[in-house]
Amino acid sequence: MLASFPERPRGFGKAVSASRETDPTTFRQGTIVSASTIDTIKRVYEAFETRDFGVIGEVFDPDVEIRQSELLPWGGQFKGHEGAVQFFTGLLGHIDPQLTVERLMDAGDRVVEVGRTVGSTVPGGVHFDVPELHIWQLRAGKVTSMEIYIDVPAMLKALG
Repeated sequence: MLASFPERPRGFGKAVSASRETDPTTFRQGTIVSASTIDTIKRVYEAFETRDFGVIGEVFDPDVEIRQSELLPWGGQFKGHEGAVQFFTGLLGHIDPQLTVERLMDAGDRVVEVGRTVGSTVPGGVHFDVPELHIWQLRAGKVTSMEIYIDVPAMLKALG
């Protein structure tokens, strides 16, 4: 059974709202991701906002791979559902982030999210506000890969 995290205070993150950037009907013709793929990614962000990590078992492939810079204390390469839980647990053990999704883009066989993560370090409460980018890959409606990029020097400065 996958871990469930305690409920977050209201305002932890911003739910993805429909906009020109996130509305799949505005995407150009060609190889595009489906509306259901965009909805899957939105669902993950909404689950992160409320710390509902039961979504991992529902929409992440059993062999999902998550990667973030190993320079960060929670960074590295994580595989499978348990690896995803380990990644998110490590992340939340070091920072209390609020993710703002500024844009979701169809990048062919991937979805790219551009946004910011704002919050404070745990412990210490040092404020941070860093740009971030997520690259998602899905197959058969399941997340198979998530690559996370942030301004590493700015985050390391906040972490002390």
